[in-house]
Amino acid sequence: MSTENARAEYDARVKRVMTAAANKEPDRVPIMPGMMPFAIDYYGHSMAKVTYDAKLGIDVALKFLDEFKPDSAVGFYSGEGTGPINELSRPKNNAWPGAPDKRIPDNSYHQFIEFPVLLEEEMDFYERDYTGWTLQKAFPKVSGLLDPMADWNTSDLEFNMGVGMLAAQLSRPEMRNMIETLWKIDDMYKEIRAIQAEGMAKMEEMGFPSFGAGIGGAVPFDSYSDFYRGTLESMMDMYERRDFIERFIDERIVKTLARMKAAAKANEHLKDSKWGSIILHKGMDGFMNEEQYANLYWKHLQMMINEITSAGFKCYVYTEGPYTSRIDHLTEVDKNMVVYHFEEVDLALAKKKLGDMACIAGGFPAWIVEQGKKEQVIDEVKRVLDICAPGGGYIFEGGYSFGAAPIENVMAMFETVLEYGVY
Repeated sequence: MSTENARAEYDARVKRVMTAAANKEPDRVPIMPGMMPFAIDYYGHSMAKVTYDAKLGIDVALKFLDEFKPDSAVGFYSGEGTGPINELSRPKNNAWPGAPDKRIPDNSYHQFIEFPVLLEEEMDFYERDYTGWTLQKAFPKVSGLLDPMADWNTSDLEFNMGVGMLAAQLSRPEMRNMIETLWKIDDMYKEIRAIQAEGMAKMEEMGFPSFGAGIGGAVPFDSYSDFYRGTLESMMDMYERRDFIERFIDERIVKTLARMKAAAKANEHLKDSKWGSIILHKGMDGFMNEEQYANLYWKHLQMMINEITSAGFKCYVYTEGPYTSRIDHLTEVDKNMVVYHFEEVDLALAKKKLGDMACIAGGFPAWIVEQGKKEQVIDEVKRVLDICAPGGGYIFEGGYSFGAAPIENVMAMFETVLEYGVY
């Protein structure tokens, strides 16, 4: 394809997606399914191989784009090239495909191992000395490489005692080894980022845009539940330690909004072609009651969405799990500035309540492509489009990423969206 044709296709895809994101009708429904796990299998590789070879991941993505031609560049597998880094850092909260211990299959995603990093008996220490708690308690709990930090008594550090004490602390043999390994890891991450940047440039040259503007963050309660206390403990804390949660999330949102504001300012020139992104974990139906969701979750999520949209960017919100009971809250944002991706939702209700307010994305059950018959795929694509496409404001995505699937099902999905989704 000539450079001019590729640029024309790039511009057409940007226009198509951003028109839908503005809750309007483009020429057809954009198709942006997350397909990296499928593509890795389809081209004869495993997740383990890509976890240990970032360049292979780029090659897979480029082949997929050239063959299937979706409306956006394929998002990278988040563990791409990180296998050797994991072997050095020895994470205690992550199992990855291809790891020497073989804890998970070679074709699995990396698996987050959740446990409470912040213990109840450490809460006073956490609030009194967050930095000390992070260095001495949190780091050693999540990484074997950082085990030496547990013996570093930061309470003894005083700047007026000179550099001698600090030098002594950091020069212990185990600390020297840790620091030198961290230098190696930093170099390895820089290499991966360079490979990814080169890959993204090639995707754009081929006519495939990406839409992330690097503006976003975690909802404070998600940080609390995912990384600090764990799911079970955070559920109990909503009843037994509500004050602590509120102090945590109210402090965290100030920092989060400041980072988002700075990122929006730095990327202001991209607001017509890219969006901010927020990925949700714990706000789904059933995890919280209505009062808890409104005050411990939505309040801060709404602030984050408004920070992005008030800067002139569209905001892409990726909900996980069932989300039907939260739809009324989702209407409380700037009109035609938000894209809500749904994994599982009452699509008819979502279209009814959000149809004149926000763009809908996803809602298509990926398992039908992975496990169903071709006719089922076609029928389900049409059902979803019949509900969501009228009037515009819909982007076709799977409710979650597509794994290994029969090629005839994948082709049927693409062909049906392209033929049936025309306005």
